[in-house]
Amino acid sequence: MAKIDIFSGFLGAGKTTLIKKLIDEAYRGEKLVLIENEFGEISVDGGFLADAGVEITEMSSGCICCSLVGDFAKALEQVKEQFRPDRILIEPSGVGKLSDVIRAVQDVGDSELVPGSFTTVVDATRAKMYMKNFGEFWCNQVENAGTIVLSRTKGMKEAKLAECVAMLREHNPTAVIVTTPWDELDGAQLREAMEREDTLSAELERLAHEAEDEHDECCCGHDHEHDHEHEHEHEHHHEHDHECCHHDHGHDHGHEHHHHHHGHDADEVFTSWGAETARAFTEEEIAGALRALDSLSYGQVVRAKGYVPAEGGWIYFDYVPGEHEIRRGGAAVTGRVCVIGAQLDESGLKELFHIG
Repeated sequence: MAKIDIFSGFLGAGKTTLIKKLIDEAYRGEKLVLIENEFGEISVDGGFLADAGVEITEMSSGCICCSLVGDFAKALEQVKEQFRPDRILIEPSGVGKLSDVIRAVQDVGDSELVPGSFTTVVDATRAKMYMKNFGEFWCNQVENAGTIVLSRTKGMKEAKLAECVAMLREHNPTAVIVTTPWDELDGAQLREAMEREDTLSAELERLAHEAEDEHDECCCGHDHEHDHEHEHEHEHHHEHDHECCHHDHGHDHGHEHHHHHHGHDADEVFTSWGAETARAFTEEEIAGALRALDSLSYGQVVRAKGYVPAEGGWIYFDYVPGEHEIRRGGAAVTGRVCVIGAQLDESGLKELFHIG
């Protein structure tokens, strides 16, 4: 069985660079086949990929997004029979529509060829210009992506980056958007984002389970402080452990997410609120926001955690009423704030954590 991953994006956005990083850092040990389709020309990027042990299938006789849709299924079957790969990477033309490529993959009808991730690479510095000049193609690539990986975000002004993310959210409210510069991330983190293991809703789901467990332990007479310390120790070792359950992404609203979560007691309802942010924070700002949660002005918060960019690295924070921890950690695909509680003031939380 082979998983098929599609990498979309305009010419020059960085698709090939991203694929190379994933090959080097995330797909080791897997037998890979790369299918490239440059629009009417032989790919110039095949050399280093061949050096990496990747089989190259050139398809330069036309665009698989249109004229080769019929032959595309046959090509995939030939690739499967000849190479027996674990994963097929498809890098279509930069001017193709992602929806057509996805449809071509889905129409293959071979149970041994499984659609995987649909990723669009967007040059953050040119997104506005591309949308204006090539709206039909650019919007199609963005709207049909499961993950949007922004390139060239290093050194970009926060306001411009936030404007870019907001524009993307108008066209795709549910995709994972990677805003962190690639050199601060490893390929495994990017793969988790692409395969939707690292999402805001999954983070909220984990936090809700932690809040439930903590509530049950307190009600059963366990020592809360001891359990809390043990939990932090566990999280230090598993900051990026994403084996938890997948969550329905149909209720994401922009880069914000909230839902009601029923605890073990039927009469108790936790509200979950979360948001993504590329804004850089100081430790003093995060400490002030966490102290503000104790005031009950934002609802009865029982748990909050997150990670955000900061000067010289990343800040990780963890909160229970009357107690919080702030520490430094490695980069994440984008900043996230997650809060669990009752009667949460979501607009107040947005203002408190400078969201939107």
